[in-house]
Amino acid sequence: MPTVCYIDTHCHLDGEEFRGDLDAVVQRAKDTGCSKILVPGIDLSSCQTVMEVCQRYPDYCYPMLGLHPEEVKADWREVLSTLHATLPTLHGVAIGEVGLDFYWSREFEKEQLEAFEEQVRWSVETRLPLMIHCRKAQNEMVAILKRYARELPGGVFHCFTGNETEAHQLLEFDNFVLGIGGVLTFKKSHLPEVLPASVPLDRIVLETDAPYMAPVPMRGQRNEPAFIRHIITRMAEAYGVSEEMVCEKTNDNVMRIFFP
Repeated sequence: MPTVCYIDTHCHLDGEEFRGDLDAVVQRAKDTGCSKILVPGIDLSSCQTVMEVCQRYPDYCYPMLGLHPEEVKADWREVLSTLHATLPTLHGVAIGEVGLDFYWSREFEKEQLEAFEEQVRWSVETRLPLMIHCRKAQNEMVAILKRYARELPGGVFHCFTGNETEAHQLLEFDNFVLGIGGVLTFKKSHLPEVLPASVPLDRIVLETDAPYMAPVPMRGQRNEPAFIRHIITRMAEAYGVSEEMVCEKTNDNVMRIFFP
């Protein structure tokens, strides 16, 4: 039996990378102590595959539904209109994966900003938390969130890799937490120093972002929920607490935000 119990708050189990052995991946997750997996949608077609995965593993996999910033194109209004119309029937636990990403291109910057703000309004409207992706756009993201700060139910800043100043800025949003994944274990990562200095454990959740971002010593492999055990070990070392304490605190945070 696993000695710790944890939750993976961000895992793309509906991806083609898992199509050949999904049952085995889920079983390994259970065997290593993963009690829940949250699965984000990124566009219309993936929202459908996310729902199929979650129906295949009821009360274990939970859907999040949204339009990822890298999927925002000229037709974003039509896509969001279709997605919004189906929201009531999809029983998602969050609006996500949504946000801003100007890392590769600013071609659709205006569209990304408008699409993100529209989905922030969905969060206010539905009382579902946000699962936010942000790369090279923190100032723009914060500016939008501040407009709705008093109304937002909360959420996760997914894949946080920033510094202490950036962490403090994000934690000013009540009931939002930072999603921490495999980057914590990377040799050149500054997170083992940044997090204990600026982020209490009651503002962190665990995630894989699988199949991407596998932690050391699995780096280079397809990531999967069972690998969170390596993130838990590194986080316990960084905070100077037990692995059980890391799991207890982060699980409490997940339940508070996603399953109130």
